[in-house]
Amino acid sequence: MTDRSDFLEAAGAILGPRGFTRDAELMAPWLTDWRGRFTGRALALASPATTEEVSALVRLCAAHRVPIVPQGGNSGMCGGATPDDTGEAILLSLRRMDAIRSLDASERKVVCEAGVILQSLHDAAAREGVRFPLTLGGKGSATVGGLIATNAGGTQVLRHGSMRAQVLGLEAVLADGSVFSSLTPLKKDNRGFDLKQLLIGSEGTLGIVTAATLRLVPAVAVRAVLWAGIASLEAARALLLHCEDAAGEALEGFEVLSQETLGDVISHLPSARPPLGDAHPWHALIELVADRASAERLPELAETLLTGALERGLLEDATIAANETQAEQFWALRDAIAPAERARGPAVQHDISVAVERMPSFVEEAVPLVERSWPGTHAVAFGHLGDGNVHFHVIAPPGADPLAWQAGDGKKISAQVYELVTRWGGSISAEHGIGQLKREEFARLGDPVALAMLRAVKQALDPQSLLNPGKLVPLAPMHDNP
Repeated sequence: MTDRSDFLEAAGAILGPRGFTRDAELMAPWLTDWRGRFTGRALALASPATTEEVSALVRLCAAHRVPIVPQGGNSGMCGGATPDDTGEAILLSLRRMDAIRSLDASERKVVCEAGVILQSLHDAAAREGVRFPLTLGGKGSATVGGLIATNAGGTQVLRHGSMRAQVLGLEAVLADGSVFSSLTPLKKDNRGFDLKQLLIGSEGTLGIVTAATLRLVPAVAVRAVLWAGIASLEAARALLLHCEDAAGEALEGFEVLSQETLGDVISHLPSARPPLGDAHPWHALIELVADRASAERLPELAETLLTGALERGLLEDATIAANETQAEQFWALRDAIAPAERARGPAVQHDISVAVERMPSFVEEAVPLVERSWPGTHAVAFGHLGDGNVHFHVIAPPGADPLAWQAGDGKKISAQVYELVTRWGGSISAEHGIGQLKREEFARLGDPVALAMLRAVKQALDPQSLLNPGKLVPLAPMHDNP
């Protein structure tokens, strides 16, 4: 390894003892990804406290050709924030940059730093009578910077869109240490490319997000959470269209899961009970919301929606949560799918999307195809039917060795699933990103023109390939420049 003593001394001087360490025990928790699939090594752990410190550190890294792996809450699903095993990169944590710089409820916007935890943002907005309209299971650890870097989704995309739709302005440090400062939101700005959108979803390969201006929406005054039993995914799609017509903007969430998946969750949660008395092939979890101005009309709207769906034969049975406690219980069933699946055995997970109207047909084709191709496996699909994104998981045969199966048959199964979704004109990554987990498949299946554009942008903004090397951009090695 190259002697880095001059760099380490200078970096320590920039960040101080709180912001720079080489202590192996302090670094260890951040060198393995959340799923435990990737473990790397790092030259040091850098934890800057200000944008100015990030800028100075990145400028120093550029001068010494030291790679940088940005990291938020380390809750990503594709290994996008884990360094490789060379130990040449520094791990740059944004967790100390956790200030909410301003929150204006009347203007419906908040300016916060990259290290702000999503739950903290939700709490701060709630205190001011507004809300940030994006949530997901990892809200207690996911950070704003990570959500922006991966263009995170969640259960409210149906109404509000992904993280890309929430960002009004952005501040980021580029590969040479310069600061892109565009925090002031403008409804109309026709000065060429929307550069902040280029950085959103770039997984830290084009710049390091340090702060953002995010949109806020009115607080929910009341919600109605419905559970419906349905005959098929096609019926679920028809029910979704009915809900969109009947409820309009009040429709905030529409999640689907199979009867078998619900059974796994009930078995996994000792205190859980099925919302409906009888079994149904599929289930839909539907959420309607209203602000103060329309709160009184929501119960009637929910009843009318269900009555119309029953009259049209779109569902077999349904119930409305009687109170907030029961509403939370319904959502707890949805949130417990992943741990219930893990308890069942090793699996390969696929975060995929196709055109919304084609998702039922895709699942109907993909499930039996995969199960026939790999005897003993079991395929399940669940998630955000309303935005064309389902989580398509394939569970290993009983008794399979987890590591050996995932590295062998599991990898081949994923290749088959990604080939299938590509033939259907879909995406191999709907909301979790590419990271290092899907980079090879992205290179194999991605459109050559799009991949060439991706590489050209990376080369233009990061010519030394120092920002999060080996992530997202296919065939981009750590040092691909002389």
